[in-house]
Amino acid sequence: MKIYQCLDDYEFQENAVVTVGTFDGVHMGHQMIFHRMKEIAEAVSGPTVVVTFHPHPRLVVHSDNRDLKFINTREKKYDRIAAAWIDSLIIINFTPEFSRLSSEEFVKQVLVDKIGLRHLVVGYDHHFGKNREGGYKSLKTLAGKYNFSIQEVPAKYIHNIAVSSTQIRNALRLGEVALANELLGYEYSITGKVMRGKRIGHEIGFPTANIEMEDEYKLITAVGVYACRINYKGDMYNGMGNIGYRPTVDDGNFTIEVNIFNFDREIYGEYLTIYFLERIRDEIKFRDLKTLRKQLVRDRKKVVRLLG
Repeated sequence: MKIYQCLDDYEFQENAVVTVGTFDGVHMGHQMIFHRMKEIAEAVSGPTVVVTFHPHPRLVVHSDNRDLKFINTREKKYDRIAAAWIDSLIIINFTPEFSRLSSEEFVKQVLVDKIGLRHLVVGYDHHFGKNREGGYKSLKTLAGKYNFSIQEVPAKYIHNIAVSSTQIRNALRLGEVALANELLGYEYSITGKVMRGKRIGHEIGFPTANIEMEDEYKLITAVGVYACRINYKGDMYNGMGNIGYRPTVDDGNFTIEVNIFNFDREIYGEYLTIYFLERIRDEIKFRDLKTLRKQLVRDRKKVVRLLG
């Protein structure tokens, strides 16, 4: 997949099969859109083009909103789109000026004139343009005016839930990572640098890698203890992670840490990717380290059974 960080770098191509969106999560619904694009592209011998934006439009339109968090980092999102065998990804710089384009101006000036739109594929809840005025009905009108076809991909339902980034974010905020993973079609993960901690885990036989997140907009799943898989330099390990405030041993600082099974290497300053599979319990304050250790032994047994 070719990535274009600027619209002007993209060379106009005839017969382009295009979709537009922020694609937070690149979830099962998005994957249905990409699959349909590839089917059309094969039939018409045209390129597949995904158009997305940076910064996220809501960070520009609602610049005072500091609560907005995303399922994936930019890099992970682009990797997921590339894994769908899309030909080109165009990243449009979303500015206050750009946000004032009407949906028709965006379609004509960007998609038709700059990219070569001939076939547009959108999701069932797609809206764009100033004040999100551009929906499927108005796009059908524009399709006739500017000579392109449009197809709307229906919702993907899992457990009677229409898959969407909002549903996935809600599940993660509740710690329902198993559900979030089903809606995503892959395992929710975080990547961060291993930092030196207080080494209390070493003292009780459960050493942990403390993870520092570098992306302030990355959505972290709910506080609790989780069954995890850990990728370290391409090797996969099982383990259990804790997200929260370590009330038994700490002073209320938020931490992300993981105990990696059968692993005893010093990896400070290196990067891990933690995949979250299931939340096994709430974070609990224990009366002492001995009681905490007993619970960790039980937690580990449960995680081993879950992961096999």
